[in-house]
Amino acid sequence: MNATTLLVFALVALVAIATPGPTVLLALANGSRYGVRRSVPGMLGAVASDFVLVGAVALGLGALLAASEFWFSVVKWVGAAYLAWLGVRLLRSQGGLDLSQAGGAEGVTARGVFAKSFLVAVTNPKGYLFCSALLPQFIDANAPQWPQYAAIAVVFAGLDFAVMLAYAIVGAKAVQLLRRRAVLWLDRCCGGALLALAGSLAFYRRSA
Repeated sequence: MNATTLLVFALVALVAIATPGPTVLLALANGSRYGVRRSVPGMLGAVASDFVLVGAVALGLGALLAASEFWFSVVKWVGAAYLAWLGVRLLRSQGGLDLSQAGGAEGVTARGVFAKSFLVAVTNPKGYLFCSALLPQFIDANAPQWPQYAAIAVVFAGLDFAVMLAYAIVGAKAVQLLRRRAVLWLDRCCGGALLALAGSLAFYRRSA
């Protein structure tokens, strides 16, 4: 894999990552609720899932999900249920967070924020299918494949982190500008979007 191929992959991946999805919506919500600094573990959780996803594709899990209706359905329904649960929690949020108070909500741990983003990403079968279709196009079959997948994973994870950081900053700035009820409305919007994504995932069918 040469630098030009990696650059083309980065451009394609950036478009896909920047399109609002579950992890970037969580980054936006986390930024508005906890501030940018306390949102970082969530970003790291999504980045960890990127390495899992690329590794799984390299090992053939994406092809397995594309071929097996059973395993595709298992991953799909687990992901949809978790997204719906997060969406309902955000819809029921009371908002009203004051970022001047320690930059976060009581009882929120870095581990919990990390786990939410990691689970959202790692239980989304669409990610595996998308990467299974996309990644092999950038792999040189005549060269060792693991170094190429490692380079793709690093680029993908770096772009993902940068995009989520931008969303978290937007969320935090929105709270600072809109003040009192900003978190409430951002939570409502993100919660509704996550529920919509859960619904779309529930009705998603793998290609024959």
